[in-house]
Amino acid sequence: MSAQMPVLKEPGRKRMGSRKLLSILLLLFMALLTVLFFNSSISKISEIQIEGNRFAAREEIGQAAAVVVGDAFFRTSSQAIEGRVMTLPQMEKVTVTKAFPGVVKITVKEYPVVAFELSAHGEMTALLSNGTSVNADNDQLLLVDKPVLSGWSDDDPVKEELTKQLGKMGTKQLSDLSEIIPIPSTAYPDRIVIYTRTKFEVITAVSVLPEKIEALNAVIETQEPGKITMLLADTYVPFHTESSENMDSNQKETTQ
Repeated sequence: MSAQMPVLKEPGRKRMGSRKLLSILLLLFMALLTVLFFNSSISKISEIQIEGNRFAAREEIGQAAAVVVGDAFFRTSSQAIEGRVMTLPQMEKVTVTKAFPGVVKITVKEYPVVAFELSAHGEMTALLSNGTSVNADNDQLLLVDKPVLSGWSDDDPVKEELTKQLGKMGTKQLSDLSEIIPIPSTAYPDRIVIYTRTKFEVITAVSVLPEKIEALNAVIETQEPGKITMLLADTYVPFHTESSENMDSNQKETTQ
């Protein structure tokens, strides 16, 4: 007796058409929302904040950043804006942060002022630690703790190197320097004379200044005012000794 084979049912067809339609509608909805978002005011830059600037004008920083109110908020990255602003010669560091919705904050740190210079026209110029010169008519009060450079030409490469060396000095060291004048020689084209607020006269050279600065500080802190020479050899002569020698010389001339 043969067994009867069971009847096999055909698998039901999945309703793929409705799922595809739902996916397409969802994608269209997301695309519509994206278009609406990027065309709305919420996706635009509504405010640009600039902080930390002293010598670079806000307009100058804004032009370098190349972003304005109304630009797309996500069009330009923070790193790209930082790179643009860093092209300004005054800038040591730039940080850009974005706060949604619409706020772009640019925080700058400019190179510090290490000296001042008075032009032939009476304009006060601030010299930054990277050699950059900026107008400083509103910062004349800072002359009390920064040296004044006198007798330098505008394109003197020694002056740029000098500002870099001054930038490496501590605040106390820098505040004691009153005036720096170039006195080049054949042996030392970068020779300078420094007058300090503690009444010392220092003859040295920009190229040897980094290795001589500690010894210079030691003399100024422990000795009475005098003339210091720091080149190939270091010498120190108190001013009262020079005065005595001059008096003795004058007396000898009188008696002869």
